[in-house]
Amino acid sequence: MYFAALLARTEDGWEASDTELDDVETLSDLADLAREASPDEDTVLVLIEQEDSWFGVVRIDGEEDPRIYVSDAAAAARSSYGEILLTDELLGRDPDDDDLDALDLDGTEDGEDQDEDEDEGSDGAKSGGSAEAVPHGPVGDAAILDDLGVSEKELRALSDDALSEIADALGASAVLETVR
Repeated sequence: MYFAALLARTEDGWEASDTELDDVETLSDLADLAREASPDEDTVLVLIEQEDSWFGVVRIDGEEDPRIYVSDAAAAARSSYGEILLTDELLGRDPDDDDLDALDLDGTEDGEDQDEDEDEGSDGAKSGGSAEAVPHGPVGDAAILDDLGVSEKELRALSDDALSEIADALGASAVLETVR
């Protein structure tokens, strides 16, 4: 089960709104959605979690590039919402590398049979290779919430109820609970 919410910092404190991510396909779409929540270009946090698996925080400060933290990249990679956050830049990949993955460089023509063991091995390498390229554990900007009262160490140590703990540290737990 997924939960996603926007927390926008205003001069009156934090305002929360739940958000539907069904129409969000890219990080740029997500950033645009977040910017719409704060017409004054204040800080907006997009909080996403998949229960007992992973959570992500995207921070938008005005027109600056989004800052991202994901608690478990490998778990998030198996999620359509997580894939939005796991950009090539975040994972330290060259975006042009994907072009090589699409090529069939096993020396056979289309339609030629491979030895069954090789076939299983190449399938495993393709699906397992991309999974291995995604590290287990946290990725991104662990200092994303430092100036808001959540240190890198605290962010990395958050429990199963991470979003509530973040909201509590921000003084926004009551507003977050209204959209849960």
